[in-house]
Amino acid sequence: MSVVKINVLTVPAEQREVLEKRFAARASAVEGSDGFEWFELLRPVEGTDQYLVYTRWRDEESFQAWMEGTMKSAHGGGGESGERPKPAATGSTLWSFEVAQSAGPKNS
Repeated sequence: MSVVKINVLTVPAEQREVLEKRFAARASAVEGSDGFEWFELLRPVEGTDQYLVYTRWRDEESFQAWMEGTMKSAHGGGGESGERPKPAATGSTLWSFEVAQSAGPKNS
């Protein structure tokens, strides 16, 4: 059963462009991971400063393997100077779901 992970990032208006550029720069960091199924970065339109980072995985084990491998190394290191850039988000919460039902467009 697929699992969905939604990382809720609180991002001040002045950091939105920074956040989006950082995600674009490492767009392929998750795509080759075993068990990865889907990614979307959802930008708030109105009424909130929270971005949603949506990922879908074949199972919990695939997500955990990515967290302990590729994701950990991507977020742990600094640049050439050894310093890590300041986070664009001021807060983060991870939501976890199992896919109970799913539908796609009907083929005509």
